[in-house]
Amino acid sequence: MDDQNVILSIRDLNVKFTLRGQVLHAIRGVSLDVYQGESLAIVGESGSGKSVFVKCTMGLLDANGFIDSGSILYNGMDLTKFKTDKDWLKIRGREIAMVFQDPMTSLNPLKTIGKQIQEAVELHQGLRGKAAYDAVLEVLSDVGIDDPPRRYGQYPHEFSGGMRQRVVIAIAVACRPKILICDEPTTALDVTIQAQILELIKAMQKKYNLTTIYITHDLGVVANVADRIAVMYAGDIVELGKCDEVFYDPRHPYTWALLSSLPQLGVKDEPLYSIQGTPPNLFHEVKGDAFAPRNPKALKIDFVERPPFFEVTPTHYARTWLLDPRAPKVEPPEHVRVLREKGVNRVG
Repeated sequence: MDDQNVILSIRDLNVKFTLRGQVLHAIRGVSLDVYQGESLAIVGESGSGKSVFVKCTMGLLDANGFIDSGSILYNGMDLTKFKTDKDWLKIRGREIAMVFQDPMTSLNPLKTIGKQIQEAVELHQGLRGKAAYDAVLEVLSDVGIDDPPRRYGQYPHEFSGGMRQRVVIAIAVACRPKILICDEPTTALDVTIQAQILELIKAMQKKYNLTTIYITHDLGVVANVADRIAVMYAGDIVELGKCDEVFYDPRHPYTWALLSSLPQLGVKDEPLYSIQGTPPNLFHEVKGDAFAPRNPKALKIDFVERPPFFEVTPTHYARTWLLDPRAPKVEPPEHVRVLREKGVNRVG
């Protein structure tokens, strides 16, 4: 992918929060390019900084959070320079839209579904009256909601969880954004509905020429929708590559641990793999590789110096000293070797 395809370019981003007189360093010098039309998944366990990272692109940080340094370039603008809601209105919804993980709290219980979608249509497409109404019916149909005229007049409590998630996607798509961010879009849904929602997002991406960014802690969920995967740990991207590269040739010990935790790799009558220990306290400075204290195969240098990004292929990078030519050869764990050799069914 060449530079002209980059739609969003983040460079050396540092985000901090002040909490009870202390400073928490939530995003630690992250750089990432997002390409036009791609589907990028950002994965990592809870608290790794995924949601904070993408909220920076929409000016949605909590009041006690701030961008300390770095740049977020979109369409010739550095979004880190935006200070007011008026600035952000040029971006939010119109250019970058977000599907939040809990549709019940995203929807207004006192307004009909149709009116909530129509607000987005009127604000961002500039349509009024019958044209706006027709656009709402079209997007309801697009997201797989039957009998749109009847559904237009219904309220959120009259919809199931999966249907509400479809409505939230409809509101985001009705803004006609260039980038659609999906924050844990299937968390509260059962497995069969999860698959339907992921298929729906893929269909929306194709119809509306969207660039999609998924945030999830579940590698299984993104396996069939992502072109590339960024693995995030303790506010840093530790591995980045095409979907198959990260699944079948992972290089960072944290990625190994995440993959080993996939339930479908479990062995009957044996306990499921779980990552020992806890993530580092980001109120304190992180020395070396943040995952080192939880990594049974950590090298001495992992505790001393932060590793650079090493190139595995032109599209695959990992921030681990194991890729240094001087490092001893360390084999990935059994689960990862099984995944590489057999190629398991990758649906979560």
